[in-house]
Amino acid sequence: MPLKLGELLVRNKLITKEQLDKALQVQKASGNKLGYDLVKLGFVTDEDIAQCLSRQFGIPAINLSHFEIDQAVLDLVPVEICRKYDLIPVNRTGAVLTVSMADPTNIRAMDEINFICGYQVEPVVASDFAIREAIDKYYGSAHALELKQVMEQAMAEKNLQSGEMGDVEVLESAEELDLALLEKQAEDAPVVKLVNKIMYDALNQGASDIHVEPYEKEFRVRYRVDGVLYVKVNPPLKLKDAITSRIKIMAKLDISEKRLPQDGRIKIKTKHQGKIKELDFRVSVLPTLFGEKIVLRLLDKENLKLDMTKLGLEAESLRSFEKAILKPYGMILVTGPTGSGKTNTLYSAMSRINTPETNIITAEDPVEFNIPGINQVQMKEQIGLNFAAALRSFLRQDPNIILVGEVRDFETAEIAIKAALTGHLVLSTLHTNDAPSTINRLMNMGIEPFLVASSVLLIAAQRLIRKICSECKEEYKVPLEALVDIGFTEEEARNVSIFKGRGCQLCGNTGYKGRMGIFEVMEITDAIRELILVGASAMEIRRKSIEEGMITLRGSGLEKLRQGSTTIEEVLRESIL
Repeated sequence: MPLKLGELLVRNKLITKEQLDKALQVQKASGNKLGYDLVKLGFVTDEDIAQCLSRQFGIPAINLSHFEIDQAVLDLVPVEICRKYDLIPVNRTGAVLTVSMADPTNIRAMDEINFICGYQVEPVVASDFAIREAIDKYYGSAHALELKQVMEQAMAEKNLQSGEMGDVEVLESAEELDLALLEKQAEDAPVVKLVNKIMYDALNQGASDIHVEPYEKEFRVRYRVDGVLYVKVNPPLKLKDAITSRIKIMAKLDISEKRLPQDGRIKIKTKHQGKIKELDFRVSVLPTLFGEKIVLRLLDKENLKLDMTKLGLEAESLRSFEKAILKPYGMILVTGPTGSGKTNTLYSAMSRINTPETNIITAEDPVEFNIPGINQVQMKEQIGLNFAAALRSFLRQDPNIILVGEVRDFETAEIAIKAALTGHLVLSTLHTNDAPSTINRLMNMGIEPFLVASSVLLIAAQRLIRKICSECKEEYKVPLEALVDIGFTEEEARNVSIFKGRGCQLCGNTGYKGRMGIFEVMEITDAIRELILVGASAMEIRRKSIEEGMITLRGSGLEKLRQGSTTIEEVLRESIL
């Protein structure tokens, strides 16, 4: 069928031979039907395919997007049959069941439907794409269906079918918990399978975080993919305690403690894309009004980019950054909100200077990735091992380079700056909106201006923005005024090409696939030091840095637009003029 359809579309001049070859390559990788991939790639519309097939077979075509199917008709054919043969029932009149099919010559499919429901099958034609969309619309996506089956199995084995659920009872205190029952429920095979599937699907879909969230009348699981949260599944509320307990047991946490936040780690081994992968999940449990919210941060070593040239730094910014990390002493700060890629940038910088001649020690909370050749220390606040205590100890360990996970308070900042002034290279992070405001943040902590001016070498602010999907990338026109408003000059606005993602199977119809950094790298030059010493504002420091050639976050975003790597919406979301 695939080759016949392709030849048919080429013969009818709906696609070119080159487009067919490209679609066949994509099909080989995706495993989809050819018609589905042709539509996803934008080479042809599903209506064109349906009309072409209609003429070929002499069978009427149907536009499923303009047709509402009755639930009673859908119930006649199991979803497994629909997916197996790429078909969907659309209407029943007397003893005749009208079925929309991508291949109306498939006698076996029609016989199987006739055997199952006893109706005579009358085929109409639609494209693979239209049928797949309709199946997902009416029956739910394949992913959701599989999870639903696992959940139904879990409910059945726990005698918690929807008809037996009754009222939801929220436990108010840990004393009322039956810990033995909780542990037994958490080890039930269907619950184990469901949690494993949630974790595996997160890996499969490129998620960075899994959010397991209980509410009064709802229990939901969300994935963060490329920085955006999407609801993936809503397990039954009655499974809340079992799922929560299962995750806490895997993370070696106390399942009886439901009043205090807890942190843990899960290490798993799984087969993914034909090879064995070891994955770490950082687990954070937070008591909320209706139960414990759990966030699992997926730490996949393969996603860690340790090559500084691939982070997204502009050439000038990269040169400044590399020049700073190769200096023998001083402080380098990377700033930005949680989840902006600061850790990745610092690990990349350390990997660049990690040689047998250097002694590198890090204080991290938590240690996200293990890097050979670097001495990494996990903070343990409960026994007094915090950043300040670790730093004091580090100075007796003959270090060349020290990484402090975060400068959170005056004590940590003071010791870090003293280390930077006494022959050590210190790298750390801070939470500020941009590079210049980091100076004011340090002084607000109580650090004297002359210490800041003497110790800090460079400050890099960063954000993560989504990249346009390479498979469905297309150019579109943007008014000149809009381009000027976001920061382009009139001349640049006339010559720049703006792109967006149309949405395809590869990117989950989002138009985005993967992320990249935008950076604002501020060198502390002599002119900037003078401004710091006289107590200049962040605005004055910013103005001077731009005069000296600093590329701002917005400027870095505009450069990514010039390269066709991202969209205007992403740049506006993560930067200001």
